[in-house]
Amino acid sequence: MFAIARRRLASPSLARGRALASVSSSSVNPNSVGPFQVFDRNVKRMQKDRAVTRDGGVHNATVDYLRQEISDRMIERFQDIKRKFDTVLDLGAGPGHFSQLLEKEMVKKAILLDSSEKLLNRDPDSYFEVEVQRIHQDEEKLLESIPPNSQEAIVSCLSLHWVNDLPGVLVQIKEALKPDGVFLGALLGGDTLFELRTSLQLAEVEREGGISPHVSPMTDSRDMSNLLGRAGFTLVTVDVDEVKVAYPSMWELMEDLQNMGENNAVVGRRHFIHRDTLAAASAIYKELHGQEDGTVPATFQVIYVIGWKPGPNQPKPLERGSAQTNLKDVL
Repeated sequence: MFAIARRRLASPSLARGRALASVSSSSVNPNSVGPFQVFDRNVKRMQKDRAVTRDGGVHNATVDYLRQEISDRMIERFQDIKRKFDTVLDLGAGPGHFSQLLEKEMVKKAILLDSSEKLLNRDPDSYFEVEVQRIHQDEEKLLESIPPNSQEAIVSCLSLHWVNDLPGVLVQIKEALKPDGVFLGALLGGDTLFELRTSLQLAEVEREGGISPHVSPMTDSRDMSNLLGRAGFTLVTVDVDEVKVAYPSMWELMEDLQNMGENNAVVGRRHFIHRDTLAAASAIYKELHGQEDGTVPATFQVIYVIGWKPGPNQPKPLERGSAQTNLKDVL
């Protein structure tokens, strides 16, 4: 577990955190919603765009702390792959937090793909050590821009928790990879922001007599290995970590979520929360989860996954019963 303290700074450089929720004022056209749509992708794109353009993007850059922390952890896993790549596709790249950590000794070129054109172009090429190409495309429509069997490696840092059809996107990732290509991803798990979720639910029951979704549903870590296997990946590895961020109060947490572009985009969400309900939620949050120093924690569960597309030269497990040594003799 890794703990971070979130502080108010004049410079948008130091901090650490994450999120996924809050209140959205965007309208949803019910006629555009499919039967299996959990998130409104158009609303999510607009939320990202607004986060970048609000106050010239200063606040959006200030709240990069969570993605920077997860990118640091992902690059360590990427460096464990003893292979040099010509290109790496960064799916749901945002401004390119992960790709900005790539070095020329590892990769020649990074391809950034994101549904928000403004977020995609927020940071200049000078922030990257490797060559950069940007593609404006919805992550759910990967194969419309990326040909099958064309990528050596695909990475995704904190983006896949917003896709409606996660199994389908994983299949597209596998199809876009070359044989023996690798996929490395990090996405938020189901325990993310449980403090905020429970506080809002208790406050709504108390003040309004019911609850509505304010924190997005997310996948469970136990499901990811099965989903990767069903998508056709081999040599699958899944591990889970937690990042805890300390905020002065619930209000700063929700403000940072908005500046991250991580507002609630669930179809059928409420477009407002009464102020007295929010005030009650803040008090409940501090009472149930407050720390001795007066701050409140926000937990982000991060699921890391690695999977390989099958290839002819890939290591394969031996057939059952082919071992030459009895385990009893070893023990």
